[in-house]
Amino acid sequence: MPTNITLVRGDITEQDVDAVVNAANTSLLGGGGVDGAIHRKGGPAVLDECRRLRAGHYGRGLPTGQAVATTAGRLAARWVIHTVGPVYRDSGGDPALLSSCFLESLRVADELGARTVAFPAVSTGAYGWPVADAARIAVEAVRGADTAVEEVRFVLFDEGAYAAFAAQID
Repeated sequence: MPTNITLVRGDITEQDVDAVVNAANTSLLGGGGVDGAIHRKGGPAVLDECRRLRAGHYGRGLPTGQAVATTAGRLAARWVIHTVGPVYRDSGGDPALLSSCFLESLRVADELGARTVAFPAVSTGAYGWPVADAARIAVEAVRGADTAVEEVRFVLFDEGAYAAFAAQID
């Protein structure tokens, strides 16, 4: 379990942590929301590594609930850990799939030696997961994780998401 879980209302691309987690799509090639912001701010190095991943082991894309790391390019972080959250309506709201995003991201962080990791509210944007439920699943997963990560920082873009996560931390 991480020694410290913190909340920040702000922009995940501005976080000075070892690794930021990207709410990626299966293509790993960028998209909207957090994914697009990380790719834009991280620059071409992030996309180049994602293309190499797609040309190799992830030729069909990154499966839902899995995680993989790349450089962070121009971000303050050292690494980007890409995870694909479930689409709520397609997954039937399966909490195990969403939980896996956090657990797998922490597993990758441990492999990298990352001690500070910033997560967005995975699957709550275009993927439609209800924010309060996603916050519960995320916090439970992180609290129950066997990890050497010392700080997990949930970086929430808006007040509603921040409040939903704060309700789980208190």
